Amino acid sequence: MGHDQPLYILPFDHRGSFETGMFGWHGALDAAQTAQIAAAKRVIFDGFLAALAAGAPRHAAGILVDEQFGAGILRDAAAAGIATACPAEKSGQDEFDFEYGEDFGSHIAAFDPTFCKVLVRFNTEADAALNARQAARLARLSAWLRARGRSKFMFELLVPPEPAQLARLGGDRQRYDLELRPALMVAAIEALQRAGVEPDVWKVEGLDRREDCARIVAAARAGVGRGQVGCIVLGRGEDEGKVGEWLATAAGVPGFIGFAVGRTDFWQPLVDWRTGILSREGAVARIAERYLAFVAIFQDHRP
Repeated sequence: MGHDQPLYILPFDHRGSFETGMFGWHGALDAAQTAQIAAAKRVIFDGFLAALAAGAPRHAAGILVDEQFGAGILRDAAAAGIATACPAEKSGQDEFDFEYGEDFGSHIAAFDPTFCKVLVRFNTEADAALNARQAARLARLSAWLRARGRSKFMFELLVPPEPAQLARLGGDRQRYDLELRPALMVAAIEALQRAGVEPDVWKVEGLDRREDCARIVAAARAGVGRGQVGCIVLGRGEDEGKVGEWLATAAGVPGFIGFAVGRTDFWQPLVDWRTGILSREGAVARIAERYLAFVAIFQDHRP
């Protein structure tokens, strides 16, 4: 169990945020709209390929993209020997559930991604019944992946504040991130492990202190058989400066093996391409440049 080799992921598995945030669409999409989103995601993939051509480490580089808009990209990447990750969760809802319901296994098997990824909001002080429902579904997926033995399990953990937690800090989200979230992240990892959820890679929100990063790794690797479990940092849509700080902090901690930074890489270049500020080639180049910059930050700060 686990994955302890460098892992630099460009994630663009966003679905709801693309439909509403990028394109301003609501409701069911028609074929033309679906094709437009797929074309935008192809720009991101081309940016990733440009980064590889410019020297990004191929053994560590990978993409995370969804089946709905990126099926062709998943197949092309796999054919090229590129590490792939594909989401299993429904997009845009607070409670984890499978995108394809009881048919989740056949959809994973259809692509055999390097990693099967889930995004989960899990605060141990939130509704206990909600947490129990999520944990049961996640344990089922964890066991299915382990039994099948083809795709590793990547777990994206978000720990949003409960209203009472934020109230204790005067509504200050920055204080929550610094003072409360690290301990709640550890508690979430421990609770999920007790429920039978066993990721190979924990994808976690950025942390400002090295000691908090070390606590996350210790929790992720605690117990028998977890000694090679890896942790990566997600970007949370923050600006380049903040993401760079998180990567520099995490990179110095053994057990943090890389990152999965998406919107910070591609969102503005895509917006500029769609509005005519950038050509398609310019957007591809900008995405490649940002991805390469984050690779350099992480590598420069590794022990």
